[in-house]
This record gives sequence, C-alpha cells and structure tokens, in this order.
Amino acid sequence: MPPVFRFAPSPNGYLHLGHALSAVLNFEAARDSGGRFLLRIEDIDQARCRPGYEAAIYEDLAWLGLKWEQPVRRQSEHFDAYSDAVRRLQDMGLLYPAFESRREVAHLAAGSNEIAAPRDPDGVPLYQGDAKKLSEAERQRLRASGAPYALRLDMAAALARLRPPLSWSEEGHGPARETGMIAARPEAWGDVVLARKEMPTSYHLSMVIDDALQGVTHVIRGEDLFWSTSVHRLLQGLLGLAVPMYRHHRLIRDEQGRKLAKSTNSTALRELRAQGVSPAKVRTMLGLAR
Repeated sequence: MPPVFRFAPSPNGYLHLGHALSAVLNFEAARDSGGRFLLRIEDIDQARCRPGYEAAIYEDLAWLGLKWEQPVRRQSEHFDAYSDAVRRLQDMGLLYPAFESRREVAHLAAGSNEIAAPRDPDGVPLYQGDAKKLSEAERQRLRASGAPYALRLDMAAALARLRPPLSWSEEGHGPARETGMIAARPEAWGDVVLARKEMPTSYHLSMVIDDALQGVTHVIRGEDLFWSTSVHRLLQGLLGLAVPMYRHHRLIRDEQGRKLAKSTNSTALRELRAQGVSPAKVRTMLGLAR
C-alpha cells in the first residue's frame, strides 16, 4: 500500500507560514514517495470555525500549488465516530465526568502552590479537582441539573490497562532534538479532557480516530506537538488503532522568536499574496527553495 500523508488545519483563522511549511512538507513527502496526500478539515469547534476560513484554506493551498484527494474529510460530519470511541472508553471504565467550569478549573490551579503545581508539557497546570471521588448518585444529580461537564481520561487507570511501555518512531525531532525511538510519557498530561457535554470529542481523540480511519501512515507536523504524541499513542493503544510514523519539524518564528500563531495575528498567506509575494518566494522564506 502506498504511504498516506495528511495536512489537517482548523478553519478558525487564516493560514500562515507555519501552516505552509507543514502542508508543503506533507505534499512533497507524498509526491516523492508515490504516496497519497489528504486534506482534512478539523472543525470540531463549531463556535470558532467559519466557512470563510475553510474556503481560504482551499484557496491558499491551491495558490501554493498543492493538490489533494477528494472528498475532503470534515470532522464536523463525523461526530458519531468520535462518540463511539468515547463509549468504548467509558465501557472500559476510563472516563469520568468533571463538573467544574473552565474558570473553576483555573481557580483550582491558582489556589494551589503556583510554583510547585504540576504542569503538562505545554506549561498548563494539571487538573486538581476531586471529580473522581464523586459517587455515581452525585454524578447523576449533577447531570440531571444540566451542569456542564468534561469527560476526563483517568490516566492512572488507562496506564494500568496498558502495561507495556509505549513509544513511537520519530523521523524528525522534538524541542530538545529528540529523535529515533521515543518513550511516550502520557502521564505528564494528567487526566486530559476527551469530550465535553457540548462537544462529543476533543482534538486528541478525533485526530487519532481520523488518522486510523483514513489509513494515515506518516504524520508530519510542528515540533510544538511533539509531546502530544504521548497522549495519541495512549489512545491508539487503548482503542487498538494503527500507529503511524511521526516526523516533527522546526517551527517558523517571528522576529521576537515566537512561533507563528493565529491567536497572535501572524501574517497570513493571503496577506503575502496580496502583497505580491509569489509561491516560489514563500518556499524561499520557508527554507525550501531548490
């Protein structure tokens, strides 16, 4: 079977040079290996995703000279597949509802010793709530009241279920230039959220489900997602999903050394196009010119 690569942006803003690097690397890897290149729209967050941003993704990628298979998979059309995975994890006894709001979770973290509070690889304090201690009757009462909740993965129970050490094959590098066989550390993320009352999935869960369903064999993405692979390996092990090869690449940074991001209004590809920048110049800016 030919290798399968994918580029999976979220339509919650315009693509920038960092996205362009990931898209081009995946496209060229597929082309050079005689493989397939897929485009997936990760639009589970319906509150932030916009049709205009999705249309801009197609325009920007076509402008860069990329071509992808049709039809494009849009995650918002496949919530049933993610809900099924949630039910499987629930049947294993690995999920529990936590009824604190996002603000209350932040307050719990702030109320602890801020310096000593354990944090995940992204620097976010780990969940410190007591939701696992609630009785089933109390959980039912809170659900019946309409209280919002998040379904969290019981990390300790999940790790106990998968005793063999988890790892992945890294063809690129991590933030500290890690490469080769990488030992996964999902425990560093604590009890991660896999779904919410208003959203039946999460980035971590929907991504591994889609990669498996689409037969993705190689995942090429930025090194900022390197340690997220630990969570993905855990979910793949729990759900019996195939494990792709991983390649994490360097990040594109601004003049202050910050990684480009939609949230900081980094210069979008459409802005560069409006300024008369050519696709060839973009490749030069990305360090990909031949």
